[in-house]
Amino acid sequence: MKLHELSPAVGSTAPRFRKGRGPGSGNGKTAGKGHKGQNARSGGGVRPGFEGGQLPIYRRLPKRGFNNHFSKQYAIINVSKLNDFDDGSVISVQTLIDCGVLNKALDGLKVLGNGEITKKLTVEAAVFSASAKEKIEAAGGKAQVI
Repeated sequence: MKLHELSPAVGSTAPRFRKGRGPGSGNGKTAGKGHKGQNARSGGGVRPGFEGGQLPIYRRLPKRGFNNHFSKQYAIINVSKLNDFDDGSVISVQTLIDCGVLNKALDGLKVLGNGEITKKLTVEAAVFSASAKEKIEAAGGKAQVI
């Protein structure tokens, strides 16, 4: 197969629809816009959410909740996942992203204490839970806050 032999699957493409090109096209004259009115005008139509002057649903419903703009969203990892690394290695956010454990760094790394750790590791993170810090240090490692 060569590049010039490629074509889309049968039925996956439709011919371009040309509006307002005479009566023979089946869509001439008003070009599918009907006769006059707001939607027939150039630049006509209504904004999204407009309900003809009736109070729109986004104004009828009460506002709920609170969105803290200063909150931090941490990438989370449990202590049990750290056993996958070699003894004595230094683990940072970039290390975890490189080996595919994390997808994004977000606002930093938070280590939680779910599971057990048996290896002596140096873990660099923004936040440690109390149990995670305890378990890392009990295994002979270091929990460094960066």
